[in-house]
Amino acid sequence: MRVTEIDFSGPPPIDAYGGGGFRLSGAFHEGGLLLTPSGAARWPVSGAPAETDFAAVIAEAAAIDVLLIGMGAEIAPLDRAARRALESAGIGAEIMSTGSACRTYNVLLSEGRRVAAALIAV
Repeated sequence: MRVTEIDFSGPPPIDAYGGGGFRLSGAFHEGGLLLTPSGAARWPVSGAPAETDFAAVIAEAAAIDVLLIGMGAEIAPLDRAARRALESAGIGAEIMSTGSACRTYNVLLSEGRRVAAALIAV
């Protein structure tokens, strides 16, 4: 079996999730997390996100094609105003559980895709 190391030259992948936060590059980040091309930031969202919760993502719209939204353990619909704001900015939004969003983010990041993630902690 041949193992190929992936080199992440941009934003770091998610090492782990759970326990109320996320691990990136060996450091634990408690609470929700927003990952954009410019870096990682605390995302203080614990329920259904509103349009204003995506301001930082929309500000970087030129560098993002898809936003993965990890809604926690359960999947919930995205607020219509939030979806409209993201679509108007040219960002596709994919709603999924936080675990699925973390795994998908890492795969798309390894492919060099223009991806961002808004993750509610589990």
